[in-house]
Amino acid sequence: MDPVSAASHLMTARGRQDPYPLYAALRAHGPVLHLGSQLIVTSYEQASAVLRDPRMLVADRDMLRRQLGPAYAARPSQALLTDSVLNTNPPDHRRMRQLVSGAFTPRRVAGLRAAIDAQAARLADRLDSGGPVDLIEEFAVPLPLAVICELLGVPESDRAWFRPVAVDFAGAVEYAASAETAKRADDAAAQLRDYLIGLVADRRRSPTDDLTSQLATAAASDSAALSGTELLGNLALLLLAGHETTTNLIGNGVAVLFDHPAAMARLRAAPDLAPAYVEEFLRFDAPVQVTSRVPATAMTVGDAAVDGSVEVTVLLGAANRDPERFAAADTFDPARSDNAPLSFGAGAHFCLGAALARLEAQIAFPLLLTRFPKLRPDGAPVRRDRLVLRGYAHLPVRAG
Repeated sequence: MDPVSAASHLMTARGRQDPYPLYAALRAHGPVLHLGSQLIVTSYEQASAVLRDPRMLVADRDMLRRQLGPAYAARPSQALLTDSVLNTNPPDHRRMRQLVSGAFTPRRVAGLRAAIDAQAARLADRLDSGGPVDLIEEFAVPLPLAVICELLGVPESDRAWFRPVAVDFAGAVEYAASAETAKRADDAAAQLRDYLIGLVADRRRSPTDDLTSQLATAAASDSAALSGTELLGNLALLLLAGHETTTNLIGNGVAVLFDHPAAMARLRAAPDLAPAYVEEFLRFDAPVQVTSRVPATAMTVGDAAVDGSVEVTVLLGAANRDPERFAAADTFDPARSDNAPLSFGAGAHFCLGAALARLEAQIAFPLLLTRFPKLRPDGAPVRRDRLVLRGYAHLPVRAG
């Protein structure tokens, strides 16, 4: 398949369901492909280099306003996220990241283990019905959502409302999103923004021991802290990234285990292998498949000359299956050595919540397999029609 056809097919619903053959087709034409105003990076080496290069910028507020014109203001989801670390460059990115990263220090993440254990056990009880259940709805979504809501200080009584809003908001980061997906993301963003305004106001009046209180208090008293729009944007981003990645990691991982019963049996017999399995889940079927950068200056990526007029699209899912970096790259092998997938990015924009996502998954998989030794599929799984955030909408299973 020629590279233009492969790239075009990747933007179709059918292509998004299984992008890996298309990644391979693109990679066959080289690690870096210059297609019009877009540069597509498929190799691990070049993807890692792009993500770590300080000359590579994310599309920030000013870029998006120039690119989208009046349409920018009409997209609440875009406007909300562009005031977060996701779409901010130095020096503002460094300032924001330092303020937000305190919630994800190794000590603080490790301190959440007992709470995650307890929440996962409670959710597992809901799977033990004897009949078919949806693993996504009953476990993979509510586990990370409960954890991030706890960190943000979202009251338990509000979390049922948060759930569908958070799921719809995830469509904001999709490439070539359908009109329906974009509208649902914008509606969710408007609701989320209004909710967070109220939550911030409440925490300023009555601070508690949560991240919203810490950031809101700092923003009110320190000119170097987050502005009002930055505070809302970063809280919204934490909600999105804090649940969607882990939801997809759990769902994708369980589906992979169903396809590899021998590997499933090994993990069930040796739960201490969970960290290695989680890394291979991240590599083999990454929950985040695509990211992009814009060169700040004229430069080269591989053999391609680029400048600020070119969008550099990094196919993380392709890089994680690069046979130049991973032996038998299309084979699921939790025992592989030197496993370092790019699923959480790299460089300045490396995912803040990576350690938390890993911890949640390392708890979830052994719990599911040891609690339910007969865990098996029970019906056809349904993939979400998304490319950037790859995961399941429904994964019917039978636990008993």
